[in-house]
Amino acid sequence: MERFKLVVAVHLILIENGKILLLRRYNTGYEDGNYSVVAGHVDGNESVIHAMKREAFEEAGIVIQEEDLDIVHVMHRKTPERESIDYFLTCKSYEGEVRIMEKDKCDELAFYELNHLPSNVIPYVKKGIEYYQKEIPFSIYGW
Repeated sequence: MERFKLVVAVHLILIENGKILLLRRYNTGYEDGNYSVVAGHVDGNESVIHAMKREAFEEAGIVIQEEDLDIVHVMHRKTPERESIDYFLTCKSYEGEVRIMEKDKCDELAFYELNHLPSNVIPYVKKGIEYYQKEIPFSIYGW
């Protein structure tokens, strides 16, 4: 019997001077025109930490060391299509300059005031940011 499988994703909460790094999705087929944080799925045979390092470089061009990442929130999320586990991580420091690396999937990458987010942040991402701010380590979303 094959066991049920969850999709696992990572999300980077990168804060600088009270501002959070957001990207606007473009041409992906999922939540296009809305804001998210740098994020992506965990590939097979990689840790959550490695996946976050990889996604940060692939999407924003920054290099993060493993010891500079901390898991600050975990969300068990359900949509009509699937269930997933979303890890939200913060980053103490990074190397490089933040820039759009996937111009075919993102049309804006910028820092926004943490307490004045755009109205069109993807709802579960907005909740993850709120739970991070409230220091809530775990949530269930979409049930």
